[in-house]
Amino acid sequence: MWILLTLLAAFMQAWRNAFQSQLSEEVSVAGVTLARFIWAGPIAAVYLVGLYLWQDVGIPDFSGRFIVFILGASAMQILATGLMVKLFKQQNFAIGAGLAKSEAVVAAILGTVFFGTHLSPLGWSGVLLGGVAIFLLSAKQGLRSLSLNTVLIGLACGTSFALTSLWVREASLCLNIGFPHSAAWVLLFVISLQTLVLVSYLLLKDKSTLAALWRRPKLTLLTSTASCLGSIGWFSAMSLQAVPYVKTLGQVEVFFMILIATFWLKEKVKIKDMLGLVLIAIAAILVMWE
Repeated sequence: MWILLTLLAAFMQAWRNAFQSQLSEEVSVAGVTLARFIWAGPIAAVYLVGLYLWQDVGIPDFSGRFIVFILGASAMQILATGLMVKLFKQQNFAIGAGLAKSEAVVAAILGTVFFGTHLSPLGWSGVLLGGVAIFLLSAKQGLRSLSLNTVLIGLACGTSFALTSLWVREASLCLNIGFPHSAAWVLLFVISLQTLVLVSYLLLKDKSTLAALWRRPKLTLLTSTASCLGSIGWFSAMSLQAVPYVKTLGQVEVFFMILIATFWLKEKVKIKDMLGLVLIAIAAILVMWE
């Protein structure tokens, strides 16, 4: 089940990144970040209600530990999304999203050190191989094609996404209900808090950005919808399986990303990308086998 959910998440995230990349050409970083969440809240609420209509498991206990993880995950995801948009402005779409996928390796390291995550030798092989593949895809024009600033932003973005994922899993495990309801509650809390924070900030500091999103309803709605569907996949998969495995398999997003970059965004993709794609495929097979 976690494999199918991860594949869904990767596919939808590739589209979300593509929509955000286009939106970033006309809207500020904060606005593009908000576009990810602004319509996702209602979708997440409908999803949660649908789960309870299907199977009523009662309302969970929301402990202080749960709230701390929700606050941390919400903040890190806002930061990660903002850094991702900055990457889009510095490099092309494929490189920007590729650098941010360093999160799988970071999640494996942080998860092992701080969260008690256990990976087998086969699992570590898959995670590290996926990291090498992402590096090759990001530096496909050679090491000189990557500026230090871009690398630092990419690593910060990947780390922020990794912390988001680890805290989302911990929040889900705090609830006294099973899958998929626990993941749906976490999703609703995180998205609602993020939307509240970003809308409040823009109302106080940059109302013109809200107006800019209002003038682009279709692209904003597409971004939010793809983001929410992707988050349903990620949050659900991470409630079932360790984050490093989920994020390593999730690197198949690069397959979708390159297809979108080539056929929709009209970016050129070189033959050198094939080696990186093959390595990602091997890494995905290793974690699925594990």
